[in-house]
Amino acid sequence: MHCRSRNPAETRAVARSLGAAVGAEGLLIALSGPLGAGKTVFVQGLAEGLGIDPRQVTSPTFVIAAHHQGPRHSLVHADLYRVEHEAELEAAGWLDWLAPPGVVAVEWADRLPQALPAGRLEIRLSRPGAEGVREIRFSATGDTAIRVLARALGEGQIPTSEEAAG
Repeated sequence: MHCRSRNPAETRAVARSLGAAVGAEGLLIALSGPLGAGKTVFVQGLAEGLGIDPRQVTSPTFVIAAHHQGPRHSLVHADLYRVEHEAELEAAGWLDWLAPPGVVAVEWADRLPQALPAGRLEIRLSRPGAEGVREIRFSATGDTAIRVLARALGEGQIPTSEEAAG
């Protein structure tokens, strides 16, 4: 399924709804898309939905991951852009980050797909097209990711492409 976003504020709103839908179980969110697609903007909205000040969230490209504590969940915001091997990720604390009930948002997740757990929410963002519209595609695997996405969609805060077009 997918939705469309006309600007960064709409991208943040979609992610904020997703963050608000995360329950006690936590979640791994695998973000992919080209440079400038809005991955960090998405994580800022996610943080806000988790009750974390989105102004604290910046791209962790040079430190691999940033940790943020919210009232309901911790958020690990990881960036795999410069990570070349799974061993680097493990040395940075990867296995600890995955322990429930935290939320882990991984930018450039497609660089090391073999390191990702099977149960996850994959989000692919496109760069804005000629009309300034970006597409956000969702794919959930595993019970937890499916439940969180269903809750977010069920609250009507994430319009599917059919709703956005109408």
